[in-house]
Amino acid sequence: MKTFEDYLGEILISSEQLQARVAELGKQISADYAGKDLLLVCILKGGVLFLADLMRQITIPHAINFMAVTSYGSGARESSGAVRILMDLETDIQGRDVLLVEDIIDSGHTLDYIVRVLCARNPASLRICALLDKIERREVSVNVDYVGFQIPNKFVFGYGLDLDEVYRNLPFIGVVKPGAVI
Repeated sequence: MKTFEDYLGEILISSEQLQARVAELGKQISADYAGKDLLLVCILKGGVLFLADLMRQITIPHAINFMAVTSYGSGARESSGAVRILMDLETDIQGRDVLLVEDIIDSGHTLDYIVRVLCARNPASLRICALLDKIERREVSVNVDYVGFQIPNKFVFGYGLDLDEVYRNLPFIGVVKPGAVI
């Protein structure tokens, strides 16, 4: 079995950089949602580590829930564009202030679909917090309210993002080295 070092071309964002930025985001979200009925909706699986760290930095009361969606096949590096909900929310969001917590925004197709689905459920507000934003890959316009880092169009893994379902546990964001076979 190969180790992550076999795939790692470079560390794009260190653990220290991630934790510092997550703390900043938590502080801003806490200020923006003070006195509101905040519900964090994490998009599985990639957003889990980000959510866990972010919710510890949010100082106001908040609830969490999860959705699982896919537009990728196993081992795929790019979205197929066909979005499917694998697991829906367990709670009604009508009248709630919802903040979607996403690991990475690439083409925008998946997030656009989720936003349309959730807006139809009449939340009081719906905003987006993404750890990573590959703005140069955007095919569909999405309004991202909180961004951890804008990154170049490179294939990344770690800190929740998988490399064929493994290495989500890494404390940093790494770039797959050119020519690495997954």
